[in-house]
Amino acid sequence: MVQSNQNLPPQQPAISVIMPCYNAALVIEKTIEDLFQQTFNAFELIIVDDGSTDDSLLKLEHLSKRYPEIRIFSQFNQGPGPARNQGIQVAQADVIAFLDSDDSWHPEFLAKLYQSLQDNPECTLAYCGWQNIGLAANQCQPYIPPNYEEHDKLVTLLRSCPWPIHAALTRKTAIDKVNGFNQNWLTAEDFDMWLRIAAFSKIVRVPEVLAFYHHQQGEQISKNRARAVLNHWGVQKAFIKDFPKIVKLLGKSKIDHITDGQLLHHAYDCYWKNDLQGAHHLFRKSLKLGSFSIKDLKYLLPTLLPYNIYRSLIEILRQ
Repeated sequence: MVQSNQNLPPQQPAISVIMPCYNAALVIEKTIEDLFQQTFNAFELIIVDDGSTDDSLLKLEHLSKRYPEIRIFSQFNQGPGPARNQGIQVAQADVIAFLDSDDSWHPEFLAKLYQSLQDNPECTLAYCGWQNIGLAANQCQPYIPPNYEEHDKLVTLLRSCPWPIHAALTRKTAIDKVNGFNQNWLTAEDFDMWLRIAAFSKIVRVPEVLAFYHHQQGEQISKNRARAVLNHWGVQKAFIKDFPKIVKLLGKSKIDHITDGQLLHHAYDCYWKNDLQGAHHLFRKSLKLGSFSIKDLKYLLPTLLPYNIYRSLIEILRQ
């Protein structure tokens, strides 16, 4: 166990924990009670209510009387990215953690990741392993990510979001340097920020499962799968545009495989999972990009048809 001798008085927080809250009245109390079981107690909790229409604010005001480390802010409903940005602006600590209103940490999450940053002052971010809660058993296995500094770091980070929003501890200077969360992205804004922070600076791994991602409604296919995939692809393209030297470092062929090639992969994933609307959208995008081979055309060309006709055609072919 990491010793708590680095703890500071509440008025001098070492860590600012930022939590967006939207209609979380049913879970927010347990989340906060669990948070205050951390062995490291030199933190402030900044909660930004994102225009909740339930009793979230009332519960937060009640909880703030029990926990003086809580600071509550409100905004009109804008989404978690803008809520987190507001939290960053008012944060008093030099180190930032993000925790959603329905997720949780191991009691030593803050202690161990903070100590890792203290032991590695050249690193801008510490990350750890995580576990899904509430999905099928085969999707809830504990996962410890690789040590990205020992592998092909840039390729790995560019390919996919390396960790959940709450599985990292980051120096505030690094977040400020990239201007926090890009609010132009409706999804994948965390991928964008982690990529910009971690790609060209050193990061450090804590090889333990210390973060838990709670799926409140169980497993379901997102209605916005295609939008999420396209936002992810957009983040990749924007990053490459901002840092053109990456093309020289990795080569155009590898870049195309990681970006446009993954778009086609997700189109097939939608197709075989019967998300035909997502498949229709992503196959058409891949066709427009020219990111395909001859063997893909039998899947791509039918998407030139309007969606309703395309869906009927696929349903007939699958009979």
